[in-house]
Amino acid sequence: MISSKKRFLLDTQAFLLAADPTAHFSSKIRALLLSTENFLYLSLVSVWEMQIKIGLKKLSLPVGLPEAIQAGVSQLGIELLPLQVEHIYQLSDLPLHHRDPFDRLLIAQALCEKLTIIGGDSAFDKYKVDRIW
Repeated sequence: MISSKKRFLLDTQAFLLAADPTAHFSSKIRALLLSTENFLYLSLVSVWEMQIKIGLKKLSLPVGLPEAIQAGVSQLGIELLPLQVEHIYQLSDLPLHHRDPFDRLLIAQALCEKLTIIGGDSAFDKYKVDRIW
């Protein structure tokens, strides 16, 4: 039997908002995040990005990063998506519409793994990747 579950990759901003119970999402996105009918992924690329931003004092979390990640995994059922060599190779096929290396890796992962990105960055739309917000 083919699974009807849809697969989504949360960008870093979407994960941070999803982890905040006071954050406001559209009803469509909130339903996607809460539905057990979907697979939700957080890339280790996003974890890496958050750790760098915490170190640079550009991001602060109410709890430590490990606790924030664990909360997302346990409360929303998010699975961590490792970075694979195929994802890195995919970068060679991406035009330089967007120069943020973390976002480019998320795009490459979404393309390789056939994931729809949940995120607010319209720069993703310049690529052949599905995005909702």
